[in-house]
Amino acid sequence: MTSAQDGLSDAESVPPVPPRNAEEGAARHDPYEALRCANYLKFISGWVVSSTGLQMLGMAIGWEIYERTGSVMALGVIGLARALPVLIFALPAGHAVDLYDRKRVLVLTQLAFAVLGAVLAAASYVRAPIEVMYGLLVLTGCARVFNGPSRSSLLPLIVPPETFHNAVTWNSAAFQLSATAGPILAGLIIARFGVAWPVYACMGFSCLLFSISAAAVKPRASPRSAGRFTWGSMLAGMAHVRREKTVLAAITLDLFAVLLGGATALMPVYAKDILHVGPQGLGVLRAAPFVGSFAMALVLAHRPPFLRAGRALLWSVALFGAATVVFGLSTNFALSLGMLFALGAMDQISIVVRHVLVQVRTPDALRGRVSAVNSLFIESSNELGGFESGAVASIFGPVVSVVSGGIGTILVVIGVAWAWPEVRRLGRLREEEGTGG
Repeated sequence: MTSAQDGLSDAESVPPVPPRNAEEGAARHDPYEALRCANYLKFISGWVVSSTGLQMLGMAIGWEIYERTGSVMALGVIGLARALPVLIFALPAGHAVDLYDRKRVLVLTQLAFAVLGAVLAAASYVRAPIEVMYGLLVLTGCARVFNGPSRSSLLPLIVPPETFHNAVTWNSAAFQLSATAGPILAGLIIARFGVAWPVYACMGFSCLLFSISAAAVKPRASPRSAGRFTWGSMLAGMAHVRREKTVLAAITLDLFAVLLGGATALMPVYAKDILHVGPQGLGVLRAAPFVGSFAMALVLAHRPPFLRAGRALLWSVALFGAATVVFGLSTNFALSLGMLFALGAMDQISIVVRHVLVQVRTPDALRGRVSAVNSLFIESSNELGGFESGAVASIFGPVVSVVSGGIGTILVVIGVAWAWPEVRRLGRLREEEGTGG
Protein backbone atom coordinates (compact mmCIF):
# COMPACT_ATOMS: atom_id res chain seq x y z
CA MET A 1 0.00 0.00 0.00
CA THR A 2 1.29 3.36 -0.75
CA SER A 3 1.26 6.84 0.25
CA ALA A 4 -1.45 9.55 -0.64
CA GLN A 5 -1.81 11.10 -4.12
CA ASP A 6 -5.22 12.58 -3.87
CA GLY A 7 -7.45 15.62 -4.40
CA LEU A 8 -11.03 16.77 -4.90
CA SER A 9 -13.20 19.35 -6.57
CA ASP A 10 -13.77 22.82 -5.17
CA ALA A 11 -16.66 22.40 -2.73
CA GLU A 12 -18.33 25.64 -3.90
CA SER A 13 -18.51 24.52 -7.54
CA VAL A 14 -21.57 22.86 -9.01
CA PRO A 15 -20.78 19.19 -9.73
CA PRO A 16 -21.56 17.65 -13.09
CA VAL A 17 -24.76 15.69 -13.56
CA PRO A 18 -23.87 12.00 -13.25
CA PRO A 19 -24.62 9.71 -16.18
CA ARG A 20 -27.86 7.77 -15.96
CA ASN A 21 -26.24 4.42 -16.58
CA ALA A 22 -22.90 2.74 -16.96
CA GLU A 23 -23.08 2.69 -20.78
CA GLU A 24 -23.66 6.45 -20.98
CA GLY A 25 -20.81 7.03 -18.51
CA ALA A 26 -18.43 4.92 -20.57
CA ALA A 27 -19.41 6.75 -23.79
CA ARG A 28 -18.81 10.19 -22.23
CA HIS A 29 -15.68 9.30 -20.29
CA ASP A 30 -12.52 11.14 -21.38
CA PRO A 31 -9.49 9.30 -19.97
CA TYR A 32 -7.16 12.27 -20.61
CA GLU A 33 -9.28 15.20 -19.38
CA ALA A 34 -6.99 16.06 -16.46
CA LEU A 35 -3.90 16.00 -18.70
CA ARG A 36 -5.53 18.60 -20.96
CA CYS A 37 -5.36 21.13 -18.10
CA ALA A 38 -2.15 23.24 -18.41
CA ASN A 39 -2.14 24.10 -14.72
CA TYR A 40 -2.30 20.43 -13.79
CA LEU A 41 0.52 19.59 -16.20
CA LYS A 42 2.83 22.03 -14.37
CA PHE A 43 1.99 20.30 -11.11
CA ILE A 44 2.24 16.69 -12.20
CA SER A 45 5.39 17.09 -14.32
CA GLY A 46 7.33 18.48 -11.37
CA TRP A 47 5.89 15.91 -9.03
CA VAL A 48 6.94 12.99 -11.25
CA VAL A 49 10.54 14.20 -11.12
CA SER A 50 10.51 14.80 -7.36
CA SER A 51 8.77 11.52 -6.60
CA THR A 52 11.31 9.65 -8.72
CA GLY A 53 14.11 11.15 -6.63
CA LEU A 54 12.40 10.24 -3.36
CA GLN A 55 11.91 6.67 -4.56
CA MET A 56 15.61 6.54 -5.44
CA LEU A 57 16.31 7.59 -1.85
CA GLY A 58 14.11 4.81 -0.46
CA MET A 59 15.92 2.13 -2.43
CA ALA A 60 19.44 3.48 -1.86
CA ILE A 61 19.17 4.01 1.88
CA GLY A 62 18.00 0.42 2.36
CA TRP A 63 20.86 -0.90 0.23
CA GLU A 64 23.50 1.21 1.99
CA ILE A 65 22.41 0.40 5.53
CA TYR A 66 22.05 -3.33 4.88
CA GLU A 67 25.38 -3.36 3.04
CA ARG A 68 27.10 -1.62 5.95
CA THR A 69 25.42 -3.53 8.80
CA GLY A 70 24.17 -6.86 7.40
CA SER A 71 21.27 -6.54 9.84
CA VAL A 72 17.60 -7.00 8.99
CA MET A 73 16.75 -5.14 12.20
CA ALA A 74 18.68 -2.15 10.89
CA LEU A 75 16.36 -2.17 7.87
CA GLY A 76 13.39 -2.12 10.24
CA VAL A 77 14.79 0.91 12.03
CA ILE A 78 14.68 2.81 8.71
CA GLY A 79 10.90 2.46 8.80
CA LEU A 80 10.79 3.58 12.42
CA ALA A 81 12.93 6.65 11.69
CA ARG A 82 10.62 7.69 8.86
CA ALA A 83 7.44 6.97 10.82
CA LEU A 84 8.23 8.94 13.98
CA PRO A 85 7.74 12.40 12.41
CA VAL A 86 4.40 11.30 10.96
CA LEU A 87 3.20 10.05 14.33
CA ILE A 88 4.28 13.23 16.10
CA PHE A 89 3.58 16.00 13.58
CA ALA A 90 0.85 14.73 11.20
CA LEU A 91 -2.12 16.42 12.91
CA PRO A 92 -0.39 19.80 13.50
CA ALA A 93 0.87 19.71 9.91
CA GLY A 94 -2.63 19.10 8.55
CA HIS A 95 -3.96 22.03 10.54
CA ALA A 96 -1.15 24.26 9.26
CA VAL A 97 -2.04 23.31 5.69
CA ASP A 98 -5.66 24.37 6.33
CA LEU A 99 -4.60 27.67 7.93
CA TYR A 100 -1.85 28.78 5.55
CA ASP A 101 -1.16 28.91 1.84
CA ARG A 102 -0.98 25.32 0.58
CA LYS A 103 1.19 26.12 -2.43
CA ARG A 104 3.75 27.89 -0.26
CA VAL A 105 3.90 24.95 2.15
CA LEU A 106 4.45 22.58 -0.79
CA VAL A 107 7.26 24.70 -2.25
CA LEU A 108 9.02 25.01 1.12
CA THR A 109 8.86 21.28 1.82
CA GLN A 110 10.37 20.50 -1.58
CA LEU A 111 13.18 22.95 -0.86
CA ALA A 112 13.74 21.17 2.47
CA PHE A 113 13.99 17.84 0.62
CA ALA A 114 16.56 19.39 -1.74
CA VAL A 115 18.75 20.55 1.13
CA LEU A 116 18.47 17.21 2.95
CA GLY A 117 19.39 15.34 -0.24
CA ALA A 118 22.64 17.30 -0.39
CA VAL A 119 23.37 16.64 3.29
CA LEU A 120 22.63 12.92 2.90
CA ALA A 121 25.02 12.76 -0.06
CA ALA A 122 27.77 14.39 2.01
CA ALA A 123 27.14 12.09 4.98
CA SER A 124 27.20 9.00 2.78
CA TYR A 125 30.36 10.17 1.01
CA VAL A 126 32.28 10.41 4.30
CA ARG A 127 30.62 7.23 5.62
CA ALA A 128 29.09 8.98 8.59
CA PRO A 129 27.87 6.72 11.42
CA ILE A 130 24.62 4.88 10.78
CA GLU A 131 22.99 6.90 13.57
CA VAL A 132 23.64 10.07 11.54
CA MET A 133 21.88 8.54 8.54
CA TYR A 134 18.90 7.64 10.72
CA GLY A 135 18.80 11.22 12.05
CA LEU A 136 18.73 12.62 8.50
CA LEU A 137 15.90 10.22 7.64
CA VAL A 138 13.94 11.61 10.60
CA LEU A 139 14.41 15.11 9.17
CA THR A 140 13.22 14.01 5.73
CA GLY A 141 10.19 12.54 7.50
CA CYS A 142 9.52 15.95 9.08
CA ALA A 143 9.47 17.53 5.61
CA ARG A 144 7.30 14.74 4.23
CA VAL A 145 4.67 15.13 6.95
CA PHE A 146 3.92 18.65 5.65
CA ASN A 147 4.42 17.76 2.00
CA GLY A 148 1.70 15.12 1.69
CA PRO A 149 -1.30 17.09 3.03
CA SER A 150 -0.26 20.27 1.19
CA ARG A 151 0.06 18.43 -2.11
CA SER A 152 -3.17 16.44 -1.83
CA SER A 153 -5.29 19.36 -0.61
CA LEU A 154 -3.88 21.65 -3.32
CA LEU A 155 -5.05 19.36 -6.13
CA PRO A 156 -8.76 20.34 -5.86
CA LEU A 157 -7.78 23.95 -6.56
CA ILE A 158 -5.79 23.31 -9.73
CA VAL A 159 -8.20 21.08 -11.70
CA PRO A 160 -11.80 21.71 -12.78
CA PRO A 161 -14.34 19.95 -10.52
CA GLU A 162 -15.47 17.51 -13.19
CA THR A 163 -11.92 16.23 -13.73
CA PHE A 164 -11.32 15.31 -10.09
CA HIS A 165 -11.66 11.53 -10.33
CA ASN A 166 -9.56 11.45 -13.47
CA ALA A 167 -6.90 13.66 -11.83
CA VAL A 168 -6.70 11.30 -8.84
CA THR A 169 -6.12 8.38 -11.20
CA TRP A 170 -3.42 10.18 -13.20
CA ASN A 171 -1.80 11.39 -9.98
CA SER A 172 -1.56 7.80 -8.86
CA ALA A 173 -0.28 6.73 -12.28
CA ALA A 174 2.43 9.40 -12.08
CA PHE A 175 3.47 8.16 -8.68
CA GLN A 176 3.65 4.57 -9.90
CA LEU A 177 5.72 5.65 -12.90
CA SER A 178 8.19 7.47 -10.68
CA ALA A 179 8.24 4.61 -8.20
CA THR A 180 9.07 2.26 -11.06
CA ALA A 181 11.86 4.40 -12.48
CA GLY A 182 13.33 5.49 -9.13
CA PRO A 183 14.53 2.10 -7.79
CA ILE A 184 15.82 1.01 -11.20
CA LEU A 185 17.80 4.24 -11.64
CA ALA A 186 19.15 3.97 -8.10
CA GLY A 187 20.19 0.37 -8.68
CA LEU A 188 22.00 1.31 -11.90
CA ILE A 189 23.81 4.20 -10.20
CA ILE A 190 24.88 2.05 -7.25
CA ALA A 191 26.02 -0.74 -9.58
CA ARG A 192 28.05 1.77 -11.61
CA PHE A 193 29.72 3.65 -8.74
CA GLY A 194 29.48 1.12 -5.91
CA VAL A 195 28.23 3.80 -3.48
CA ALA A 196 24.90 5.48 -2.69
CA TRP A 197 25.82 9.15 -2.31
CA PRO A 198 25.23 10.06 -6.01
CA VAL A 199 21.66 8.79 -5.60
CA TYR A 200 21.03 11.17 -2.71
CA ALA A 201 22.44 14.06 -4.75
CA CYS A 202 20.03 13.24 -7.59
CA MET A 203 17.16 13.14 -5.11
CA GLY A 204 17.98 16.64 -3.86
CA PHE A 205 18.17 18.07 -7.38
CA SER A 206 14.85 16.48 -8.40
CA CYS A 207 13.06 18.07 -5.43
CA LEU A 208 14.57 21.43 -6.27
CA LEU A 209 13.01 21.15 -9.73
CA PHE A 210 9.57 20.44 -8.26
CA SER A 211 9.83 23.46 -5.98
CA ILE A 212 10.29 25.59 -9.10
CA SER A 213 7.46 23.85 -10.96
CA ALA A 214 5.07 24.10 -7.99
CA ALA A 215 5.80 27.81 -7.64
CA ALA A 216 4.47 28.29 -11.20
CA VAL A 217 1.12 26.60 -10.46
CA LYS A 218 -1.83 29.02 -10.17
CA PRO A 219 -4.53 27.47 -7.92
CA ARG A 220 -8.02 28.91 -7.62
CA ALA A 221 -8.66 31.07 -4.58
CA SER A 222 -10.31 29.29 -1.66
CA PRO A 223 -11.30 30.49 1.80
CA ARG A 224 -8.75 29.62 4.44
CA SER A 225 -9.84 28.30 7.81
CA ALA A 226 -10.26 31.04 10.38
CA GLY A 227 -8.85 30.87 13.87
CA ARG A 228 -5.68 29.61 15.47
CA PHE A 229 -4.19 26.35 16.66
CA THR A 230 -6.27 24.69 19.37
CA TRP A 231 -6.60 21.05 20.37
CA GLY A 232 -10.21 21.02 19.21
CA SER A 233 -9.51 22.50 15.79
CA MET A 234 -6.45 20.31 15.29
CA LEU A 235 -8.50 17.18 16.03
CA ALA A 236 -11.41 18.22 13.79
CA GLY A 237 -10.12 16.02 10.96
CA MET A 238 -10.03 13.02 13.29
CA ALA A 239 -13.59 13.74 14.41
CA HIS A 240 -14.75 13.95 10.79
CA VAL A 241 -13.18 10.58 9.96
CA ARG A 242 -14.83 9.02 13.00
CA ARG A 243 -18.25 10.27 11.82
CA GLU A 244 -17.80 9.04 8.23
CA LYS A 245 -17.97 5.28 8.76
CA THR A 246 -16.99 4.27 5.23
CA VAL A 247 -13.95 6.56 5.35
CA LEU A 248 -12.99 5.15 8.75
CA ALA A 249 -13.36 1.59 7.43
CA ALA A 250 -11.26 2.28 4.32
CA ILE A 251 -8.45 3.87 6.33
CA THR A 252 -8.55 1.07 8.92
CA LEU A 253 -8.39 -1.54 6.17
CA ASP A 254 -5.33 0.01 4.60
CA LEU A 255 -3.70 0.68 7.97
CA PHE A 256 -3.64 -2.94 9.06
CA ALA A 257 -3.09 -4.37 5.58
CA VAL A 258 0.05 -2.29 5.18
CA LEU A 259 1.20 -2.87 8.75
CA LEU A 260 0.98 -6.64 8.27
CA GLY A 261 1.43 -7.18 4.56
CA GLY A 262 4.38 -5.00 3.54
CA ALA A 263 7.30 -6.91 2.04
CA THR A 264 9.22 -3.89 0.73
CA ALA A 265 11.41 -3.47 3.79
CA LEU A 266 12.83 -6.98 3.38
CA MET A 267 13.56 -6.76 -0.35
CA PRO A 268 17.30 -6.18 0.24
CA VAL A 269 17.35 -9.51 2.09
CA TYR A 270 15.45 -11.29 -0.70
CA ALA A 271 17.68 -9.75 -3.37
CA LYS A 272 20.95 -10.62 -1.65
CA ASP A 273 20.31 -13.82 0.31
CA ILE A 274 17.27 -15.58 -1.23
CA LEU A 275 17.07 -14.65 -4.92
CA HIS A 276 20.79 -13.74 -5.29
CA VAL A 277 20.26 -10.93 -7.81
CA GLY A 278 22.40 -8.09 -6.37
CA PRO A 279 21.68 -4.33 -6.34
CA GLN A 280 20.39 -4.23 -9.92
CA GLY A 281 17.99 -7.07 -9.13
CA LEU A 282 16.94 -5.20 -6.00
CA GLY A 283 16.09 -2.18 -8.11
CA VAL A 284 13.93 -4.36 -10.38
CA LEU A 285 12.22 -5.97 -7.36
CA ARG A 286 11.49 -2.56 -5.83
CA ALA A 287 10.11 -1.37 -9.17
CA ALA A 288 7.87 -4.38 -9.89
CA PRO A 289 4.93 -3.41 -7.60
CA PHE A 290 4.91 0.05 -9.12
CA VAL A 291 4.91 -1.35 -12.64
CA GLY A 292 1.81 -3.30 -11.67
CA SER A 293 0.25 -0.22 -10.11
CA PHE A 294 1.02 1.90 -13.16
CA ALA A 295 -0.48 -0.68 -15.51
CA MET A 296 -3.63 -0.81 -13.37
CA ALA A 297 -3.76 3.00 -13.24
CA LEU A 298 -3.87 3.10 -17.04
CA VAL A 299 -6.72 0.59 -17.00
CA LEU A 300 -8.63 2.63 -14.41
CA ALA A 301 -8.07 5.89 -16.31
CA HIS A 302 -9.69 4.38 -19.40
CA ARG A 303 -12.80 3.13 -17.63
CA PRO A 304 -15.58 4.88 -15.69
CA PRO A 305 -15.50 4.80 -11.88
CA PHE A 306 -16.42 1.55 -10.14
CA LEU A 307 -20.15 0.91 -9.78
CA ARG A 308 -19.44 -1.22 -6.66
CA ALA A 309 -16.50 0.58 -5.10
CA GLY A 310 -16.76 -1.20 -1.74
CA ARG A 311 -16.47 -4.68 -3.18
CA ALA A 312 -13.60 -3.56 -5.41
CA LEU A 313 -11.78 -2.23 -2.35
CA LEU A 314 -12.23 -5.41 -0.30
CA TRP A 315 -11.28 -7.82 -3.09
CA SER A 316 -8.23 -5.77 -4.09
CA VAL A 317 -6.79 -5.83 -0.56
CA ALA A 318 -7.52 -9.56 -0.16
CA LEU A 319 -5.70 -10.34 -3.41
CA PHE A 320 -2.86 -8.06 -2.28
CA GLY A 321 -2.48 -10.31 0.76
CA ALA A 322 -2.57 -13.49 -1.33
CA ALA A 323 0.14 -12.20 -3.69
CA THR A 324 2.26 -11.28 -0.66
CA VAL A 325 2.05 -14.88 0.61
CA VAL A 326 3.23 -16.31 -2.72
CA PHE A 327 6.07 -13.77 -2.94
CA GLY A 328 7.21 -14.69 0.55
CA LEU A 329 7.45 -18.40 -0.39
CA SER A 330 9.04 -17.90 -3.80
CA THR A 331 12.69 -18.63 -4.54
CA ASN A 332 12.26 -17.97 -8.28
CA PHE A 333 13.06 -14.46 -9.50
CA ALA A 334 10.44 -14.47 -12.29
CA LEU A 335 7.67 -15.68 -9.96
CA SER A 336 8.66 -13.13 -7.35
CA LEU A 337 8.45 -10.35 -9.93
CA GLY A 338 5.04 -11.59 -11.05
CA MET A 339 3.66 -11.57 -7.52
CA LEU A 340 5.06 -8.09 -6.84
CA PHE A 341 3.44 -6.91 -10.10
CA ALA A 342 0.11 -8.42 -9.01
CA LEU A 343 0.13 -6.96 -5.51
CA GLY A 344 0.99 -3.55 -6.99
CA ALA A 345 -1.97 -3.75 -9.37
CA MET A 346 -4.32 -4.65 -6.52
CA ASP A 347 -2.86 -1.87 -4.39
CA GLN A 348 -3.67 0.65 -7.14
CA ILE A 349 -7.37 -0.19 -6.98
CA SER A 350 -7.32 0.32 -3.23
CA ILE A 351 -5.49 3.65 -3.56
CA VAL A 352 -7.96 5.17 -6.02
CA VAL A 353 -11.08 4.02 -4.19
CA ARG A 354 -9.78 5.15 -0.79
CA HIS A 355 -8.48 8.55 -1.85
CA VAL A 356 -11.58 9.43 -3.87
CA LEU A 357 -13.78 8.28 -0.98
CA VAL A 358 -11.81 10.34 1.57
CA GLN A 359 -11.93 13.53 -0.48
CA VAL A 360 -15.53 13.41 -1.78
CA ARG A 361 -16.78 13.14 1.79
CA THR A 362 -14.61 15.91 3.25
CA PRO A 363 -15.39 19.67 3.20
CA ASP A 364 -12.67 21.89 1.72
CA ALA A 365 -11.94 23.61 5.06
CA LEU A 366 -11.01 20.24 6.58
CA ARG A 367 -9.11 18.67 3.69
CA GLY A 368 -5.66 19.42 5.08
CA ARG A 369 -6.53 17.92 8.45
CA VAL A 370 -8.30 14.89 7.00
CA SER A 371 -5.38 14.34 4.60
CA ALA A 372 -3.12 14.49 7.66
CA VAL A 373 -5.22 11.83 9.41
CA ASN A 374 -4.92 9.73 6.27
CA SER A 375 -1.15 10.26 6.33
CA LEU A 376 -0.98 9.49 10.04
CA PHE A 377 -2.55 6.09 9.55
CA ILE A 378 -1.36 5.15 6.06
CA GLU A 379 2.15 6.58 5.79
CA SER A 380 3.10 5.70 9.34
CA SER A 381 1.76 2.19 8.82
CA ASN A 382 3.99 1.83 5.75
CA GLU A 383 7.02 2.68 7.81
CA LEU A 384 5.95 0.87 11.00
CA GLY A 385 5.14 -2.10 8.79
CA GLY A 386 8.79 -2.06 7.73
CA PHE A 387 9.84 -2.04 11.37
CA GLU A 388 7.42 -4.89 12.16
CA SER A 389 8.72 -6.91 9.19
CA GLY A 390 12.31 -6.39 10.28
CA ALA A 391 11.55 -7.32 13.89
CA VAL A 392 9.69 -10.53 12.95
CA ALA A 393 12.36 -11.43 10.40
CA SER A 394 15.11 -11.02 13.00
CA ILE A 395 13.37 -13.65 15.16
CA PHE A 396 11.71 -16.06 12.70
CA GLY A 397 13.37 -15.24 9.39
CA PRO A 398 12.24 -13.18 6.38
CA VAL A 399 10.00 -15.87 4.84
CA VAL A 400 7.88 -16.27 7.98
CA SER A 401 7.68 -12.47 8.30
CA VAL A 402 6.35 -11.93 4.77
CA VAL A 403 4.03 -14.96 4.63
CA SER A 404 2.45 -14.32 8.03
CA GLY A 405 1.91 -10.70 7.03
CA GLY A 406 0.06 -11.71 3.87
CA ILE A 407 -2.18 -14.08 5.80
CA GLY A 408 -2.84 -11.35 8.35
CA THR A 409 -3.89 -8.98 5.54
CA ILE A 410 -6.53 -11.43 4.32
CA LEU A 411 -7.88 -11.81 7.87
CA VAL A 412 -8.08 -8.01 8.18
CA VAL A 413 -10.22 -7.83 5.03
CA ILE A 414 -12.63 -10.36 6.49
CA GLY A 415 -12.77 -8.43 9.76
CA VAL A 416 -13.45 -5.07 8.10
CA ALA A 417 -16.15 -6.54 5.84
CA TRP A 418 -17.88 -7.95 8.93
CA ALA A 419 -17.44 -4.90 11.20
CA TRP A 420 -18.52 -2.30 8.61
CA PRO A 421 -21.15 -3.85 6.31
CA GLU A 422 -21.70 -0.43 4.70
CA VAL A 423 -18.37 -0.92 2.94
CA ARG A 424 -19.74 -3.97 1.13
CA ARG A 425 -22.74 -1.88 0.01
CA LEU A 426 -20.67 1.11 -1.15
CA GLY A 427 -21.55 1.94 -4.74
CA ARG A 428 -20.29 4.51 -7.19
CA LEU A 429 -18.29 7.44 -5.77
CA ARG A 430 -19.28 10.81 -7.20
CA GLU A 431 -18.35 14.43 -6.51
CA GLU A 432 -21.84 15.30 -5.33
CA GLU A 433 -21.34 13.02 -2.33
CA GLY A 434 -19.05 15.67 -0.80
CA THR A 435 -20.20 17.44 2.32
CA GLY A 436 -19.70 20.94 1.09
CA GLY A 437 -17.34 23.76 1.96
